[in-house]
Amino acid sequence: MGVNVILKRRLVELGLTQDELARQMNDAIEEITGRPGDVSARTVRNLVNGSTTRPIGRTCAALAKVFGCSVDDLGFASPRTAAPQEDPVRRRTFMTSAAGAAVVPGLGAPRRVGHSDVKRLEATFAAIIAQDHRYGGRVSIETQASDLADEALSLLQRGTASQRVRNSIYACAASFTSSALWAAIDGRRFDAALRYVDRASSLAVMSGDLTIQFRIWSHAGTLYRHLGRPVDALAANDVARNLPITRRDPLFASLGHARHAAIYGLTRDAVAVERTLGHAQAAFGRADAGIDRPAWMTAFFGQAEIESLALTAHLGLGSFAQAEAHAHRSIALLRPHMRRSRAIATARLAHAQLGQGDLEPSVSTAMTIPTGSHPRVSRMLDGFGDRLRATAPRSGAAKTWGAYIDSRRDAS
Repeated sequence: MGVNVILKRRLVELGLTQDELARQMNDAIEEITGRPGDVSARTVRNLVNGSTTRPIGRTCAALAKVFGCSVDDLGFASPRTAAPQEDPVRRRTFMTSAAGAAVVPGLGAPRRVGHSDVKRLEATFAAIIAQDHRYGGRVSIETQASDLADEALSLLQRGTASQRVRNSIYACAASFTSSALWAAIDGRRFDAALRYVDRASSLAVMSGDLTIQFRIWSHAGTLYRHLGRPVDALAANDVARNLPITRRDPLFASLGHARHAAIYGLTRDAVAVERTLGHAQAAFGRADAGIDRPAWMTAFFGQAEIESLALTAHLGLGSFAQAEAHAHRSIALLRPHMRRSRAIATARLAHAQLGQGDLEPSVSTAMTIPTGSHPRVSRMLDGFGDRLRATAPRSGAAKTWGAYIDSRRDAS
């Protein structure tokens, strides 16, 4: 018995305390079983200090879901099974976060790759999306998503498949690569993000899947917007907006228009911002809520995201009162699991309030953002502090913010 150094390191990588891990495991158990979890801080302590070396049942599933890997990869012994005579070749599998589902078959003779393999990959992709909404921008999410793209493609190298299944595997690989791309964008690792764009777009074209092509080109537009390249951003987002999927499903058209508005904010074109936001809202109103859509779309896009992109656009225009109004609406509409989105919208709200000269309210807003936020939020808060000191260096609000930042540094 000894400290589980692997689990301890993963906690540090994700910025989680033991109490936070217990809460997230309970959330995972509720998602898996439909019933509240009962993981306590003591349970987690036993996992970390080595008292528990072979977690069982719901604890095992919750760990796999939170960390996106098998319990073996977290330094634990695998749970005992009721079928010790099972063929060992069948057990040499790559475990994923969805619920410990096998993704990659054992090495050996080529086998037929089928729809069940696609379903397992799609379940893993859904788990990656869930991690993104919890943590956002982490290097671990980027690496995991990129590795899973490689694992998906390896299925085609080690087995045979119909053309339909082959296209689906390419779509899964493109989906994982697009998540790696988004994690790199969200973490401000733009050089890495640029490298993913070509690979993701190539895989998407080979898949023939218009939805994932839309996602990748829309991400590329966002990347170029963050890089301060509005011409490239508009061009990339236009590729997404002109795909046939936007004519078939108004929800995709709505997202394309809303992201275009955010780019126009960068160019300070107020007329274009209002026009494209109007198009986004109209398309959203036409969308059929009952249509089956990809997990990445249903997980995040709705009225809250339209408000968030409108907030971004108006901040770019310097229309701070309008930006604040959109921020409040976005925050009110966000679903509980969208922690990263809430932190980003709250940081932008603080900027909007500061832009109107509301020093104390802006500081109060910024101080509500949880500590240990991901890189994009941290940089937004750094920018907030710089702007506050430039605007009112001797104000009480600036002193309050300075003391707060010092206390956060001391705590870390």
